[in-house]
Amino acid sequence: MTSPHGIVSVAHRPPVMGVRGMVASGHPLASMAGMRILMEGGSAIDAAVAVGAALNVVEPQMSGMGGDGFIMLYDSASRSVKAVNATGAAPYGASREFYKRDGIPMKGILSASVPGIVDGWLLAQGKYGKLSLDRVFEPAIELAGEGFPVSHKLAQGIMDETPPFASVPSSRKVFTRDGRPLRAGEMLVQKDLADSFRLIAREGRDAFYKGSIAKAIAKFSQSLGGLLTEKDLADHRSHWDEPISTTYRGHTVYEFPPNSSGHVLLQELNMVERFDLKSLGFNTAESIHLMVEAKRLSFADREKCLADPRWVKVPIKGLLSKDYAAEQAAKINMGKAAMDVRAGAPERHGDTTYFCIADRWGNAVSQLQSLQSGFGSGLIAEGTGILLNNRMTYWHLEDDHVDRLEPGKRVRHTMNPVIVTKNDKLFLILGTPGADTQVQTNLQLITHIIDFGLNPQEAVEAPRWRHTGGGTESTIPHTCPDELHLEGRFKEEIRKRLRAKGHDLKILGDWEGTGNAQVIMIDQETGALIGGSDPRRDGYTVGW
Repeated sequence: MTSPHGIVSVAHRPPVMGVRGMVASGHPLASMAGMRILMEGGSAIDAAVAVGAALNVVEPQMSGMGGDGFIMLYDSASRSVKAVNATGAAPYGASREFYKRDGIPMKGILSASVPGIVDGWLLAQGKYGKLSLDRVFEPAIELAGEGFPVSHKLAQGIMDETPPFASVPSSRKVFTRDGRPLRAGEMLVQKDLADSFRLIAREGRDAFYKGSIAKAIAKFSQSLGGLLTEKDLADHRSHWDEPISTTYRGHTVYEFPPNSSGHVLLQELNMVERFDLKSLGFNTAESIHLMVEAKRLSFADREKCLADPRWVKVPIKGLLSKDYAAEQAAKINMGKAAMDVRAGAPERHGDTTYFCIADRWGNAVSQLQSLQSGFGSGLIAEGTGILLNNRMTYWHLEDDHVDRLEPGKRVRHTMNPVIVTKNDKLFLILGTPGADTQVQTNLQLITHIIDFGLNPQEAVEAPRWRHTGGGTESTIPHTCPDELHLEGRFKEEIRKRLRAKGHDLKILGDWEGTGNAQVIMIDQETGALIGGSDPRRDGYTVGW
């Protein structure tokens, strides 16, 4: 099988096709939950809430009601892109002074910030949904109440997390059998979680943010010496946001605005567009080098500029200026990796899960939701079944850092869902989890499809790279070595050429690249839906 530009297919399986609807998510049962809603007459956002809720059940290590998210929608009637910011703030009691002595812990109750995703689900579904909330939550309620078999990926995650699980009764009773981690194939039942979904379906957002769930979360937090209070939850509001965008080779690429890192992808594309990527070749040392260098420059800007826009003026217009991109692209040396990259001056120019959905009416959703790292804080709020996030770990405690911790402020996020249009018509819905790797994987996916003609399944299965360092954050203290990680499928000749350019390489396993990418492409002539899911995890696409 050969792609239009002569590239031999790298995919092990063909893309999924459909016409009336498509769901691509990180777990088969979640994709089936979304397809069930589409087939019952639900819209893309109805299906998105169903998928998001189901992932809370079957992929609890990645996302859930105790976390955050970004929801991007394409409205076919107006041919416009909408966005819902569903990220929560630091508790009012969280201050740099409180954390400076011991730092922000990676796990435990002091790592938890205000959950925002539930309000985001309901805000988007309330405007664009067609079905009742109890119907949309029904698949998740069934999966939680009746149970489902634990996958091998989830079993490994539970095993890795078992020491903290075993020490907390509310988490121990869900994820272990008297302290032994659940094994692959065993049933995971979450009756408290099912009850929480039923309560929200019946009482709406107030059940979570002001009612019995809010009270239970606050009581649980306070019992462990945490900072979350009923007021923190009651004051949370998700909100509609204006997407940001740039053009790339005749397409419009939409991203989420700050406090998302979405501008990084758009900056990368602006710089890469100034080069003849096709002539450099698909996944060659030269094309990889170009994209890594664009990444370095964009991440340096993020480190300087990105924070909660309610607290800091983020110069988005300048960051996305094509003139600024020209200045930055001129700094790229195609023969040598830049080891000391500084932020530019844009002001002059003015563990996570991803899924995407398309419905029969031409609407679409591109969505990310996250607990931060695997299983978030590791704590299930007693009586609710809800795992709390550990998003506080992304804060900086330095007084002069743009993303420094402030009570009531939202931390910057790596999550960045993507929608691409061509002539105002929907063309691509795509994204991936993977922290700071997200904008790098999305850059590879977009260029694989637009520049090299790969189909969605080929694009997600192609050998993948990721660069660390240069403003890339992993865990406290937000630093990691300057390395270029390559999956083992890259040939030795490519490795040699990259080392010659000055890249310090780390070779991964053949399929160990970060992410669980999902892509849906819409054929501009026939309207056919073409989907691809990442084999690196439990990704699964269903077409109708």
